[in-house]
Amino acid sequence: MADNNTLNFDLDAPAVPTLTLDPTPEAAEEKKPEPAPAAQQPEVQLTPEEQAMVDSFAEKIDITNSQQVLQYGSACQKKIGDFSEAALAKVSTKDLGEVGDMITNLIGELKSFDANEEQQKGILGFFKKKGNELDNLKTKYNKAETNVENIQSMLEGHQVQLLKDIAMLDKMYELNMAYFKELSMYILAGKKKLAEVRANELQQAMDKAKQSGLPEDAQAARDLADQCERFEKKLYDLELTRNISLQMGPQIRLLQNNNTMMAEKIQSTIVNTIPLWKNQMVLALGLAHTQKAMQAERAVTDMTNDLLKKNADALKMGTIETAKESQRGVVDIETLQQTNKSLIETLDELNKIQTEGRAKRVAAEQELTRIEDELKQKMMEIRS
Repeated sequence: MADNNTLNFDLDAPAVPTLTLDPTPEAAEEKKPEPAPAAQQPEVQLTPEEQAMVDSFAEKIDITNSQQVLQYGSACQKKIGDFSEAALAKVSTKDLGEVGDMITNLIGELKSFDANEEQQKGILGFFKKKGNELDNLKTKYNKAETNVENIQSMLEGHQVQLLKDIAMLDKMYELNMAYFKELSMYILAGKKKLAEVRANELQQAMDKAKQSGLPEDAQAARDLADQCERFEKKLYDLELTRNISLQMGPQIRLLQNNNTMMAEKIQSTIVNTIPLWKNQMVLALGLAHTQKAMQAERAVTDMTNDLLKKNADALKMGTIETAKESQRGVVDIETLQQTNKSLIETLDELNKIQTEGRAKRVAAEQELTRIEDELKQKMMEIRS
């Protein structure tokens, strides 16, 4: 039903009050002056022209016409009804939560890109590792940038729609104020007519019934009083409808304010947050290049220092060993001492052997002499 009423409701209709006793829109052709700015309180301020319109319209009201009383103000009530349905359709088809989710997702994308995540330790594979880290950084940035641009495009679309809705709500607010004034004019005209009838026709009918004492005169007065009562109830019904219109004004402004704040939030995100993020990413990539070069230079410097230290240590050891060797003689003193000792021992052993040999030869010679003498003695004995 909301869709049909929305289609039947014309936001381009002139925002001026119209008064008619015919509830069909086609009958409301009376030319009306432009209204003054409408107030949001039940007692409206009318221009002289509008007051004249109320006075003129009040003269046309026939409280004794049951059909006219039944339809009194129904044209304006229908406008309010269609207007409320149109406003409800606009609100029910709007999902500002989706915009909030998009902004939340955008913030998540921005936070997910960490240019300073923990890096591996060590020197081995340094250049390959740093190259991979930079490539990963660029890949993550390109992916995040694509997602951010997609969300930005959708946010821009929502922003355009929000701006259109804000302008549409301005028109709805203007129309609502016109309908509020129109209802107020119906009520003022009705109250004026009701007061006149009660003060004149009803009073006259009651006086006539009292004077004549006829039952038909009493019934006529009673019927007119009942008609006045029904018309008064009709006016009260219009006052209830006017109160709905009165509440609709701030409700429209609240909705419009929400749309405005969301459009401003989208605008701030598009013109501030996203460019700042992109600037941060440019700095991060630039710093990554600089850091890579700096760390590469540091690694080369450290390696050069290590090589220099190792070469210096090797040179020190070589120099010391060479110096030591250069200070040594052809034959070590220990070696001469050992060979001299061995030679002395050899000579001592040789002397000992020679001494023992001479002793043995002397002993042998003495033995040989003894043997020889013994042999000679024995031979002498045989000869004799």
